[in-house]
Amino acid sequence: METLILSCGTGGGHNSAARAILEEVQRRGDKAVLLNPYTLYSIKLAQTIDTSYISMVQKRPRLFGAMYRAGQLYRSLPVRSPVYHVNRWMVPIMEEYLRQNHFDIVITTHLYPAEIMTNLQDRGAAVPKTIFVSTDYVCIPFTEETECDAYVIPAKDLAPDYVRRGIPAEKLYPLGIPTKAAFAGGETKAEARRRLHLDQDKRYALVAGGSMGGGTIRQTIRALMETLSGSPDTVLILVCGNNRNLYEELAPHARDNILVVGHTDDMAGYLRASDLFVTKPGGLSSTEAAVCGIPILHTAGIPGCETYNADYFSAHGMSVACQDPQEAAARAAALLADPEQCAEMVRRQRERFDGGAAGRICDFARQMVTGAER
Repeated sequence: METLILSCGTGGGHNSAARAILEEVQRRGDKAVLLNPYTLYSIKLAQTIDTSYISMVQKRPRLFGAMYRAGQLYRSLPVRSPVYHVNRWMVPIMEEYLRQNHFDIVITTHLYPAEIMTNLQDRGAAVPKTIFVSTDYVCIPFTEETECDAYVIPAKDLAPDYVRRGIPAEKLYPLGIPTKAAFAGGETKAEARRRLHLDQDKRYALVAGGSMGGGTIRQTIRALMETLSGSPDTVLILVCGNNRNLYEELAPHARDNILVVGHTDDMAGYLRASDLFVTKPGGLSSTEAAVCGIPILHTAGIPGCETYNADYFSAHGMSVACQDPQEAAARAAALLADPEQCAEMVRRQRERFDGGAAGRICDFARQMVTGAER
């Protein structure tokens, strides 16, 4: 089976989910291509789309929130969205790519490629079976105007939201958000600490703002530094992701109880080695943490889908959500001192996450190709 996986870099979660599927496809010995479709036009265009989004999220999160709310309003209109129409110009480019390269199925972890594939179908082009994989715990705006053959959603109890938006219930498959195998690995906390050269006797609070270092990460870090400064047995691990400015700002504060990390390919190791994860509520990063089994403190995220992610996790007892950085710091200190509450949070996570979503998606993709998906 040959699989085309489409994603974009507007946030690290979409690409991380795509790479998790790619990893599983290749583990099975099948062929797959992971592609940002806009690179077919030019690499510069793909980079411009990604960096423009990231810049808005980092520097103008309120504007992004306003645009998300506008999308919520627009989706109630009986017309296609601007997102659909903008992606129309990609039709001849993608059609030619599919003509020159054979694929049995297309899996997309981002709305934009799903809109491209929908445009192709609307114009009568021959396309393989398509699967849309959601990476947030809500039906994001304009998902309902795409015409994929199947929609993989994070959990069964989210199906009513998708149906309410107009996606047929028979197209919904609650297979979960895919994560790489490392997050479900068998490494113990002690082994992870030994490998990362961390003290076995310390308490570690891992702090991250997603791949972009967004949300209220700066304010939260300052509050945590102040609140935990009097706890010599507690160490902050600050992961800045791809936010170079944040790394340069925090690097001078590194000391024995503050570790500053830039981009890392070993997030699974840091999660497994830590006692608490303080993060904005990204759908993919929250799922990775839950698969690892670590108490989660969600800070204020990017307005929009991340608000729903935090609501979903906290409503099911899998995280604690705090909007105010000072409150978040106080709750972090309290959680680190309350092993029973932390254990209960991890128990709730174990009930819903097993790290097997990528495998289930690959099984389902093969069933779709053979016509046995039901």
